[in-house]
Amino acid sequence: MFVAISRFLVKNGMESEVREAFRARPHQVDGADGFIRMEVLTPRERSAEFWLLTFWEDESSFRSWHGGHTFKESHSGIPKGLKLDPGETELRFFDHVSS
Repeated sequence: MFVAISRFLVKNGMESEVREAFRARPHQVDGADGFIRMEVLTPRERSAEFWLLTFWEDESSFRSWHGGHTFKESHSGIPKGLKLDPGETELRFFDHVSS
């Protein structure tokens, strides 16, 4: 299993809007080939920081979705005016070892 983890920090106090956007997300990724599940986390001590974990059957499934039009459409619910700290944004890739 392949895991893509992105981390970002909300810079302008819109954490509650981002939480609601994730709760109301359109679930477009759910139908992508190879998609398994998605988790969204925030550390208790830093509520403006978000971790988005997506689990895939393989890396090629993730890359196919990430490079496609559905990826762009799935971000249409991003709150207007949201600002992220570019120095606190990253995307990393992992191999799942065990559950």
